[in-house]
Amino acid sequence: MKFLDQAKIFVKSGDGGRGCVSFRREKYIEFGGPNGGDGGKGGSVIFEAVENLNTLIDFRYRQHFKAQRGQHGMGSEMYGAKGEDLIIKVPVGTEIVAEDGETVLADMTEPGQRFLIAKGGDGGRGNIHFKSSTNQAPRYAEPGWPGEEKWVWLKLKIIADVGLIGLPNAGKSTLLAAVTRARPKIADYPFTTIYPNLGVAWLDNREIVLADIPGLIEGAHEGVGLGDRFLKHVERCASFLHLIDATAEDVVTPYKTIRKELELYKKDLLQKPEIVALNKCDSLSGDEIKAKTAALEKACGHEVFAISAVAKTGLTEALRAAAKYVVRNKKKEDTNIEIKEEPVKKPWSPLD
Repeated sequence: MKFLDQAKIFVKSGDGGRGCVSFRREKYIEFGGPNGGDGGKGGSVIFEAVENLNTLIDFRYRQHFKAQRGQHGMGSEMYGAKGEDLIIKVPVGTEIVAEDGETVLADMTEPGQRFLIAKGGDGGRGNIHFKSSTNQAPRYAEPGWPGEEKWVWLKLKIIADVGLIGLPNAGKSTLLAAVTRARPKIADYPFTTIYPNLGVAWLDNREIVLADIPGLIEGAHEGVGLGDRFLKHVERCASFLHLIDATAEDVVTPYKTIRKELELYKKDLLQKPEIVALNKCDSLSGDEIKAKTAALEKACGHEVFAISAVAKTGLTEALRAAAKYVVRNKKKEDTNIEIKEEPVKKPWSPLD
């Protein structure tokens, strides 16, 4: 399945049914009169967030969504049936944006959350409602009210606990494959990953969702490389795991490059907790690791983890440092700050 994180669709709610013009004519009934029923209300269009979706690929093949219209009224005071509502299922984390591409109408962040995007039109009244002492045989009924129609953008921001960021070939996909059952494409050339990948790692009896974000390069905010299109997927992450290629001559410049691109995209991202890890340390000697780690620590101002995604060394410590900022699956035991983890049955994990 391909990853699609943006789609433009057209939605239209159902029109209301027409009211009926009808008169009662029955044998042996002395007094007749109007008996036209009302039209049914049109169906509404509703978005619903569901957990079992992680892409908007379905909206590539279908862009128009129309709810059922209400049934017309009938004689003998029979009212038309209401049109069926149209439920459009979207992944959790989808933003529903107006046609201008900027106005956010709804942010679907919780499973089961619903948002009414287009209300169905009301049905018209039948002629039974227009009878009066001066108009005992009305030959008029209301038409149904039209439904709402609009174009909207669907923009998916995947919800992950830890975002893997770094320059191309920093080893993000390799790390994701090492700690989860995800199988992203891995190769020895830049921009191997062209769309975000998700994986679930189990650590300390808790599940941690990791997102592998396609590599950024200098000038990404201006559209260089893959641009900053996928940076929106790290906005919801609780923390970042910033990978630096240890085999590079200079490890400080790549770190500063990514930090600059984050700032140019959205300054708020710089406030998120960041864990820096020097990857591919299996290719270096002990003295080289020590020197490059010290240089990175001086640049970022906090501890740097020396890891190897290929050799699977140091991964648990780095993930544990990033996971301590994740509050999902945690609950407060009392009014204190202390947080107690919920007991979760631990399945197989590659970190064991």
